[in-house]
Amino acid sequence: MLLVPLALLPCLALVSSLEPGKETKDSKTNARLPPCGACTNLVTSFEAGMERTKRGKLGGGDAAWEEKSGQKYATSEVRLAEITEQLCKDVTRGETQCHHHHGEWEELIEEWWAMDMETRPSMRQWLCVDKQKVCCETNHFGADCKPCEVMGNNGKLCSGNGKCKGGGTRKGNGKCSCSKEYDGEECDKCSSGFYESFKDASKLLCSPCHKACAGYCSGPGPKACAKCEKGYEMNTEHGCMDIDECIVSKPCTKDKFCVNTEGTFRCMACDKSCDGCDSDGPDNCAACAEGFQLNKNKVCVTDKAAEEEKLKEMLDAASDGNPPEEETATEPKEEL
Repeated sequence: MLLVPLALLPCLALVSSLEPGKETKDSKTNARLPPCGACTNLVTSFEAGMERTKRGKLGGGDAAWEEKSGQKYATSEVRLAEITEQLCKDVTRGETQCHHHHGEWEELIEEWWAMDMETRPSMRQWLCVDKQKVCCETNHFGADCKPCEVMGNNGKLCSGNGKCKGGGTRKGNGKCSCSKEYDGEECDKCSSGFYESFKDASKLLCSPCHKACAGYCSGPGPKACAKCEKGYEMNTEHGCMDIDECIVSKPCTKDKFCVNTEGTFRCMACDKSCDGCDSDGPDNCAACAEGFQLNKNKVCVTDKAAEEEKLKEMLDAASDGNPPEEETATEPKEEL
């Protein structure tokens, strides 16, 4: 057993926590989101609490009682307390930061809560945009919350095929960040690996090229490829066709057999009874491995099983009254 000095344990824990691609529960809880993301995180949790409590009522009261007493659960401090009691506990990242902001912004939240439900702005607008000034309205960006203005010919922002960089935050440059299918400053073209499958005055639809295509294609299917992906070759009649590497290059080592798949291949281990093989199973061995031998059915079996088969054959033959013939040397005939 490998013993680790106690002094090194904190270091090992730190290294483990820094492994790429792994995020522990503690790291998620203590994650620090950017200002707008952190504020939006709290607002989302608060709105989830509003949804959770929307069917509640004051203790012992009903709709008639609320109307008579002038007190309403929907705007009551009781409901606010129920919401804030669970606030931030449902966020996937940044829970500690969320609790901290709640403590900082508690008075502002109470001020927003006291506003008329029918006329008050959204909580995100009130808290994150107007008061804390860490976010912008939707489709506005940068420190001054300028409007995103890159419009396509169809009158839609980024042609409806992307988002404004920094939209809704105090960051970004307002340019388009296109969805993967689209390209161009206005996201009005198909990106590499996609082709124009539909287009009219208001919409462009880009669909993925066939998987045999490398980059550009003019339409669906392997015949529309301009160039073939690795593992395929161009056929004048059918377009990009799969290469059977198992036949062309014999890529696997002696102890494995080749299985062709579309665009590539796999090397699979031979059966343990084989010393080389061309397919799976003990009946496809090039030769039998040590401790195995070929039986009468051309299958590699263990030496013990082979001897048992031979013995059974002898017993069966004897029970039929036809003992196996012994090989005898043939004497040469005398010359006359």
